[in-house]
Amino acid sequence: MLWTITGILLSYLVGSIPTAYIFGKALKGIDIRNLGSGNVGATNAFRVLGRGAGISVLCLDVLKGFVVAVFLSDFLISKNIGISDQMIRLLLGVSAIAGHNWTIFLNFKGGKGIATTFGVLIGLSVKIAGLSLILGLIILTWFVVFILARIISVASVIAGISLPVYMFLFRGILKQPDSLLILSILLCAFVILRHKSNLKRVFQGKEPHFNFKKSV
Repeated sequence: MLWTITGILLSYLVGSIPTAYIFGKALKGIDIRNLGSGNVGATNAFRVLGRGAGISVLCLDVLKGFVVAVFLSDFLISKNIGISDQMIRLLLGVSAIAGHNWTIFLNFKGGKGIATTFGVLIGLSVKIAGLSLILGLIILTWFVVFILARIISVASVIAGISLPVYMFLFRGILKQPDSLLILSILLCAFVILRHKSNLKRVFQGKEPHFNFKKSV
């Protein structure tokens, strides 16, 4: 039990590292929460800090999820704590995403969780056979919606909703356990919850379209 609690707390702390906030302070001496959308994530880093910083924040936020789902989970699994390998990865992955969304370092106000969720899914796909197909479909869904709408929040929400849909449709072919389907529903709920304000602006016609050329 002690190892499980320790793993969950460490995963939460790794996810809680506010990458965009750190980059804002380090590069421009600003609090990114006071600029752009006010979000502590890669999209706002693109808008406020520029392309290079935005890409760096995106990669590091993805890395947080990947490290937890693979390496930290591998360490905990090696301790033989009596929990299935897959369940350990799911618990730690969700903890990392929760840390990013509600970081302890910024009064529990974090990012949207898309990049860290993606990192967790990449890590799970490395360890769980067949999950890479679903991950590929989610990525394709995100890009198609983004190309059509040019709104990152819309692409992210649709991709989030597609996760449990794909997991359900392919669960027989890929023989994925129910725990993964439950995880996908939870992650979908996280995505929708964190994008409530964005969805409100979308329906009001006020959500900005992303212009990559201006993110320099």
